[in-house]
Amino acid sequence: MARQFNLRLEGRVGERTRIARELHDTLLQSFQGVLMKLHAVTYIPDRTEANQTLKNVIKEARQAITEGRDAVQGLRSSTVVTNELARALSMLGEELAAGQSDGNCPEFRMNVEGTPRDLVPLVRDEAYRITGEVLRNAFQHAHAKRIEVEIRYDSRQLRVRERDDGKGIDPKVLDEGGRVGHYGLPGMHERAKLVGAKLALWSELDSGTEAELTIPASIAYAKSLTTRRPMFWRKGA
Repeated sequence: MARQFNLRLEGRVGERTRIARELHDTLLQSFQGVLMKLHAVTYIPDRTEANQTLKNVIKEARQAITEGRDAVQGLRSSTVVTNELARALSMLGEELAAGQSDGNCPEFRMNVEGTPRDLVPLVRDEAYRITGEVLRNAFQHAHAKRIEVEIRYDSRQLRVRERDDGKGIDPKVLDEGGRVGHYGLPGMHERAKLVGAKLALWSELDSGTEAELTIPASIAYAKSLTTRRPMFWRKGA
């Protein structure tokens, strides 16, 4: 009886943790971007341009609500439409670049090396969420001039690496695993652990940030599907 109770309790805690991660990666992050853009609207002197920007912000707010609803319902809306992780992350990077309102949009590049493989859905989604969190931070807070994502399909592992030349992260924040009241870093590590991945972060003030996610091939690659032709694809070069 006690064992069954503990299992149910662990299940509830796990579900609440999952929802907390999803809400952070959807509603909280999206509305933070919306608020930043609303603030920027007040500085646009041209009324026509301001009205158009406001319409775009309203559209993004509606999308954020949809994403939040999907997260609560346990749906995966970001990468389920395609098994191409590179394409999904490239689209996200382009959306984030297009949403820059300060006129200092960083250069964004996506590189893919190796033979692309179909990924296990859970691995694909968590890799997308983790890298997406890193990208959002880079675009919104790093003040970077260049942001790059590299996906490498090796025979022994899948590796996803993000690099930027921004202002970096305070070493104390990295050592402590995040800021008090913020769940970005803890959430990324929890997601990595969930799929048996390793997440490493390196950063120095004024020297940029690098994040590397590695997942063993035996976990990452879907065994029932065939691999696609070898390729070396570079976007934004």
